Amino acid sequence: MDPERQPVHLAPGAGRRYAMGRIDAVFKADGPETADRYSISEWWLEPHTAGPGAHTHPEDDVFYVLDGTVSFLLGDRWVDAPKGSFVLAPGGFPHDFENRTDERAGALNFSAPGAFEPHMPGIAAWFRGRDA
Repeated sequence: MDPERQPVHLAPGAGRRYAMGRIDAVFKADGPETADRYSISEWWLEPHTAGPGAHTHPEDDVFYVLDGTVSFLLGDRWVDAPKGSFVLAPGGFPHDFENRTDERAGALNFSAPGAFEPHMPGIAAWFRGRDA
């Protein structure tokens, strides 16, 4: 047992928030909570909201759609993922996400290996600048 790590319980909607215009990220566990091994966050998209654009990174991105329908780009193919859907974008694989519907949509994201939240201030600033 790692004496530095403690169990985490958060109420619905709780966590560290990053507002990015029409996208909100809520980090549930990252960095010290996970010993920098993985990151868990919720991503909420307002209706008709584009994501970051096609991108790659070395970490695996796992998504579980919590509400609504999130569209995911996986390589060169878009898939519509309704509530309850599971999506895996392996590290190095081009991917993107967006909400093409008239309803708010959200997904739980598990990113591994490593912490992801340290990148969020820069990512949030980029989104806010893009949507300005």
